[in-house]
Amino acid sequence: MGYEPQPDFGTPRSYESTDVTLTIDGREISVPAGTTILRAAAEMGTSIPKLCATDTLKQFGSCRLCLVEIDGRRGTPASCTTPVTPGMVVHTQTPTLHKLRKGVMELYISDHPLDCLTCAANGDCELQDQAGAVGLRDVRYGYEGENHLGQAKDLSNPYFDFDPSKCIVCSRCVRACDEVQGTFALTIDGSGFASKVSASLPSDDFLSSECVSCGACVAACPTATLQEREVVRVGTPDRSVVTTCAYCGVGCTFRAEMRGEQLVRMVPWKEGKANRGHSCVKGRFAWGYANHQERVRNPMIRERIDQPWREVSWGEAFAYAASEIRRIQAQYGRDSVGGITSSRCTNEETFLVQKLVRAGFGNNNVDTCARVCHSPTGYGLKTTFGTSAGTQDFDSVMASDVILIIGANPTDGHPVFASRMKQRLRQGARLIVVDPRRIDMVRTPHIEAEHHLPLRPGTNVAVLTAMAHVIVTEQLANEAFIRERCDWDEYQHWAEFVANPRNSPEALQPVTTVDPQELRAAARLYATGGNGAIYYGLGVTEHSQGSSTVMAIANLAMATGNIGRPGVGVNPLRGQNNVQGACDMGSFPHELSGYRHISDGETRSLFEADWGVTLDPEPGLRIPNMLDAAVEGTFKALYIQGEDILQSDPNTKHVSAGLAAMECVIVHDLFLNETANYAHIFLPGSTFLEKDGTFTNAERRIQPVRKVMRPLNGLADWEVTMGLANALDLGWDYAHPSEIMDEIARLTPSFAGVSFARLDALGSMQWPATAETPDGTPVMHIDGFVRGKGKFVVTDYIPTDEKTGPRFPLLLTTGRILSQYNVGAQTRRTENVAWHPEDLLEMHPVDAEDRGMKDGDWARLASRAGETTLRVKITDRVAPGVVYTTFHHPATQANVITTDYSDWATNCPEYKVTAVQVAPSNGPSDWQEDYQALSARSRRIASPVEPAE
Repeated sequence: MGYEPQPDFGTPRSYESTDVTLTIDGREISVPAGTTILRAAAEMGTSIPKLCATDTLKQFGSCRLCLVEIDGRRGTPASCTTPVTPGMVVHTQTPTLHKLRKGVMELYISDHPLDCLTCAANGDCELQDQAGAVGLRDVRYGYEGENHLGQAKDLSNPYFDFDPSKCIVCSRCVRACDEVQGTFALTIDGSGFASKVSASLPSDDFLSSECVSCGACVAACPTATLQEREVVRVGTPDRSVVTTCAYCGVGCTFRAEMRGEQLVRMVPWKEGKANRGHSCVKGRFAWGYANHQERVRNPMIRERIDQPWREVSWGEAFAYAASEIRRIQAQYGRDSVGGITSSRCTNEETFLVQKLVRAGFGNNNVDTCARVCHSPTGYGLKTTFGTSAGTQDFDSVMASDVILIIGANPTDGHPVFASRMKQRLRQGARLIVVDPRRIDMVRTPHIEAEHHLPLRPGTNVAVLTAMAHVIVTEQLANEAFIRERCDWDEYQHWAEFVANPRNSPEALQPVTTVDPQELRAAARLYATGGNGAIYYGLGVTEHSQGSSTVMAIANLAMATGNIGRPGVGVNPLRGQNNVQGACDMGSFPHELSGYRHISDGETRSLFEADWGVTLDPEPGLRIPNMLDAAVEGTFKALYIQGEDILQSDPNTKHVSAGLAAMECVIVHDLFLNETANYAHIFLPGSTFLEKDGTFTNAERRIQPVRKVMRPLNGLADWEVTMGLANALDLGWDYAHPSEIMDEIARLTPSFAGVSFARLDALGSMQWPATAETPDGTPVMHIDGFVRGKGKFVVTDYIPTDEKTGPRFPLLLTTGRILSQYNVGAQTRRTENVAWHPEDLLEMHPVDAEDRGMKDGDWARLASRAGETTLRVKITDRVAPGVVYTTFHHPATQANVITTDYSDWATNCPEYKVTAVQVAPSNGPSDWQEDYQALSARSRRIASPVEPAE
């Protein structure tokens, strides 16, 4: 595939429904009203010179290169700011225009170093291209660089450099930061030839400024002023492949731009329907882990976990794994083994793991990391709406009038979608934030939440019930919608419950600590402010009442009629790139793909006929049950694909005890992760850059993942699972992941219309994709709920069993940070550590002063489950009595603190509410020291062999 940059039409597309016909250079063209002349010309294949204009930003009109002449109009207007009109006659190439453009370009070049032959952007520079386009052959004004004296290069950012000597002050970087990202970190200082781009304060560089390294400025720059270091090091790309990011649940589409076998840069694809040409620091820059020196390239085995690893061939690894599984099942029974699927792997790979467990192991002991993040979403939304997924596409937020964010931190966890939210808020939408912390969405440049409800951790259900109380008692419910779309009797029962005076904001204030008047105002705004959309995250699901909270959210949406059209809905912001897909593929022990219960005979018979096996009708073990059974001695072998349960699951000591009790732990991953400390077989994995397949993002969007380079380990992950299956004599013969998707489609009604060919044609599809909706379903429940009538569920507030007291007076809640991802296995092996080298404990100044602690001090963080140490960050972003930390670094092992308490319906752990005490410390805990020693021993490798081909 050759490298062809995406066409730039100069200004954004117009979405007006009426067309305008005009003539450009003697050719007639019809375009939507509101289209600029610059874009109209580009759409007909005529290139008007431009520098300040790009189709990802609003028209600006500063460079004066895109001048045109229009019959009947005086002067030479800028085509980027002039809209088309009916009958307009435009000339883009005349002697006058040629002279003007040449003069303008001459001024630009006079203030620009002419080092094109040695410049990293040579051949990939718009200034260079446009100089040729206007016919500039000599410059009358000599370049002495006096305007750039004292402007040293800014080399602070680990991924790109800023060279002010090459800046033409087109403002594209500033505008991208404002319009696309919404951070407002850049500005133009000075005027005339002395004007320059600045990263906020004069004392700031790019690293210390408010810049979040999303790359929007780099993508917008038409010269080498902002240049990626990999382009400087490797050279400009010569081919590209469109693929999907493997970080968060937004699912951004990128052009992986290559030079030979080397990845040069990841450029956000403008046609990507999830990201619309935007990106974050992780997807844009943090892909270096794919070639990290710690990546394991060869299979390894060992008989005991105190032994060093021994590198072996794939054949020996598969044979040994199969023999161990057979031995253990013969000795301990069919149900003594199981598997865990990955939310980082593709749909096809996840589907094969659950198929291996059900068809190969002969049981349903399969689970996924969604158990510990979004399983309450599946339960709650399926109960109320009839389907286990969000209701909208991401574009829907641009039609929202009121946005309610609860238990989510979009700027850190889903930054590209957060930028879309901020765009809509700057257009006038209003925001409600329900969160114990003052997250960035509460107040950032040019946006501010109308209401912030800083609830006590663990009281989500109480807050939502109090909001429902206001809506029902003040007659703000949408009765017409409820009567038409929902079960009226269930609604009346629910309304009677929430209207009880004990559920008023005032009565629940001692529980929630939320100001009743502020809560009432927020409820009124959501009910009456127009299109109301709810977005939530792990701060909703990772509680003992996670499923109840999801159903309480659904109740609010139904009661106000905010379901079934653009701009409204209930939308979980999924954490990992394929959490939605892992759930869709049948990764839970009670469900086959498409969320159909294993006990349903008709569904089971479809799979039995296709697979040629008899399936067990009884649900298998969840992850916590597997660990419990291992400690009890009845569960002995586990195949874990792309998941680090020792670092990500709660109560680390219990996880380690369960893993240590097993006789065969098979870890299939990129690196020797923390779980591999207890593994007996290590199967090296492949990155998203090294395989074909699909991911499904938080909006149910199925997107292609395309192979960019050969797997360093020799096999894609689906091939690894197939190798293990065939060692167990299953006889799988897939030649390509497209064949696995064909199997998924014929066995899963919601995927019936999905195929690689259709995805190539459409770019992406949102399930359900069926005969009735062949191109997918952006917005669900338009004419009715999947389950028929919407179901209101009474969600009484039940306090968690995790209580504060004299020994543990504070509440710990956990979350993520922008620069790191999940357990950090990928991002910790990139330059992203420049922003977040360690987990920190956020603590309110009052709580810190009570304990005699200062910013940066070491603290002992202890709970009923365990203790660890980390540094303190004193901030009023958290309320008194609440502390907060991230879980990205294994040296901290934050989950040694969290308890075994979990959601009543799904066993989703209660990460967000842990009673703790914080005290000064002078170093790591005994557990941390012992753990570090164990990790060091577990990473010993003996007798290396040649890398896999």
